[in-house]
Amino acid sequence: MEFDYVIAGGGSAGATLAARLSEEPGVTVCLIEAGGEGDGLLVRAPFLVAAMISGKPKINNWAFETTPQPFLNYRRGYQPRGKALGGSSAINAMLYLRGQPADYDGWAAEGATGWGWQDVLPYFRKAENNIRGADDLHGADGPLHVADQRSPRPITEAFLEAAEAEGLTGREDFNGAEQEGAGLYQVTQFHDEKRQGERCSAAAAYLHPLEDTRRNLTQILRAHITRIEIEEGRATGLTYTKMGATFTVKARREVIVAAGAFGSPQLLMLSGIGPGAALQEKGIAVRHDLPGVGQNLQDHLDYITSYRSPRRDVVGLTPGGIFQIIRQGRQWREDGSGLISSPLAEGGAFFRSSPEVARPDLQLHFVIGMVDDHMRKLHYGYGFSCHVCALRPESRGSVGLRDADPMSPPKINPNSLSAPADETVLLRGAKAMRRILGQSALAPWRGKELHPLEAEDDAAMMEDIRDRADSIYHPVGTCRMGSDDLAVVDPDLKVRGVEGLRVVDASVMPRITSGNTNAPTIMIAEKAADLILGRESVSP
Repeated sequence: MEFDYVIAGGGSAGATLAARLSEEPGVTVCLIEAGGEGDGLLVRAPFLVAAMISGKPKINNWAFETTPQPFLNYRRGYQPRGKALGGSSAINAMLYLRGQPADYDGWAAEGATGWGWQDVLPYFRKAENNIRGADDLHGADGPLHVADQRSPRPITEAFLEAAEAEGLTGREDFNGAEQEGAGLYQVTQFHDEKRQGERCSAAAAYLHPLEDTRRNLTQILRAHITRIEIEEGRATGLTYTKMGATFTVKARREVIVAAGAFGSPQLLMLSGIGPGAALQEKGIAVRHDLPGVGQNLQDHLDYITSYRSPRRDVVGLTPGGIFQIIRQGRQWREDGSGLISSPLAEGGAFFRSSPEVARPDLQLHFVIGMVDDHMRKLHYGYGFSCHVCALRPESRGSVGLRDADPMSPPKINPNSLSAPADETVLLRGAKAMRRILGQSALAPWRGKELHPLEAEDDAAMMEDIRDRADSIYHPVGTCRMGSDDLAVVDPDLKVRGVEGLRVVDASVMPRITSGNTNAPTIMIAEKAADLILGRESVSP
């Protein structure tokens, strides 16, 4: 088989890119994805993400683990990543966050020319179908539905009161002119009459509506890509396995890798593109020595405080709580509202770790149930949780190969808390979070702490962070975009030194954005489509 463009990975970026490229009627596109359609009930019903995120069993989830982390008491971290059309947008909390304009201006200043805030804002707007309508910062005509939450719980309103008591102003739009403050998150959720209350993953937004109508788009699902074919310095196709057989798809124009912050560097290295000495150690022939591949891994390290609750209007693992979920399922089927429509992480806040910091460097996610070890440890009873993460970590990790077997998981080393400054910021955030959770507004819900600290001092809290903190699922940066010798892709997202090959996903981010990373990933793919097709950029 031969197509103009062949895309490796149908996640948030791959789904967006496949739809946009195939808008051109004279262009043929092939999208290859390891998972399935990403349209089952577990994906469509937002609350049911709880059944997928733990990876027990692995439903639409790669469920990766990290190497032992020296600064987290040598624990192995957990890295759930989506394995279906839509990728991690099929198993995330649906929170729509762009980050801060200074994030993108920083990209441009560091060599990612053309990726400043005014360059990327039009692509955020192009993607967006916001229930509140269009304005200078938001779009209302794009495929990606962005909605206000249908049925936030009373406890979330109490959390916002508690945050205000701690000095945080109310914020109705975290993607507006200012991010700092506390409020309800907007979510990537359908708000049309037909599907309101359902998850709007990247696949649901961009791909599923095209089924049986977009004849120039071919999707190959449940296929594991094993390598990029390279001939005389040019990428010519992708080889994959499916049901025990091996196939190769040829690309007339370009191969585009969109396998995510873990999968993209892994595929490049398996194909001989990466740090030469490291590839030779694994017995892989070096096709192009590119030292930056797999370096610059960044993620938001997350620390959770959870409380049991005497009240029943939060999520509970009890017979009554399970019956409530079943009963709420009927309501969701009827009108898309109720508990099943909840992203679970309903409320949040952005704030500064100290007055000297120019812009928010900490984020809270307030969750209407007890969360322990990514839902891998379940606790009987009702409760609630709050997450805190440092938004712009200085720690840098890497992604490498365990061996030369394409079926092996990647070697993931976030190197969390290796930069001492990250400890300081996260500790300040944890203390602020605990002050908010201790406010009187939450007293009716607040029972015993799930993991009480033995002493209320910095040393005890820091040790608890080392014992329990882990990813909140925002890995980026491993195929960094830039103009220097260590950049993997140039500002057009072309892999340096290999013709006909681009990377389009979160791995190209030079620095992590100040918030959840799904919306920025979709933006990258929107802009990439214009770069690839040679179209003029969308006007600001």
